[in-house]
Amino acid sequence: MRVVIAGGHGQIALRLERLLAAGGHHPVGIIRRPEQAEDLRSAGAEPVVLDLESASPGEVAAVLRGADAAVFAAGAGPGSGTARKDTVDRGAAVLFADAAEAAGVRRFLIVSSMGADSAHPGDETFDAYLRAKGAADDDIRSRAGLDWTVLRPGSLTNDAGTGQVRLEARTGRGPVPRDDVAATLAELLDTPATAGLTLELISGGTPLSVAVKDIAGN
Repeated sequence: MRVVIAGGHGQIALRLERLLAAGGHHPVGIIRRPEQAEDLRSAGAEPVVLDLESASPGEVAAVLRGADAAVFAAGAGPGSGTARKDTVDRGAAVLFADAAEAAGVRRFLIVSSMGADSAHPGDETFDAYLRAKGAADDDIRSRAGLDWTVLRPGSLTNDAGTGQVRLEARTGRGPVPRDDVAATLAELLDTPATAGLTLELISGGTPLSVAVKDIAGN
């Protein structure tokens, strides 16, 4: 599979790129800064420099054309303000979905956040983040032209992955290593019957591949 990943230099994206490359796939990572390109090459991915805050739908569609799947794993990051939560976490996700549809790429995964809700109250930056992620999810889920899956991980950690997870429509809050989030994304890409599902992910007691197969088509 040729898989185009928005936010290609992110911590989850780099892990996913390594997994895909090791599995014989062709990951393509969209990055904002040219100096990030070597990290992607080291992960086995093809880097494409493109700023999703300023790119046109046509420019993004050109990168996606011919891909088998698209993964939105971009984010404004913890140091950004409320404005960039909207332009990246919502706006760039919508742009990426527009471009996927234009390029004829149906399979679409988005890395969201537990608690994402377009109507989430509050004036803090994290509140704006949850609203932006929720609005992006709502937009993606409204698209008949995409075979979408929304993945909402719990609290992200840099602990080594265990391969044991809980993956359900509602899990309740809990931590999950970024390793296991990336591995779950890779498994979801290989399981098209998970299209149309919004899933929460935390650490648990079920082998990851079993958890994905169990939820597929539900």
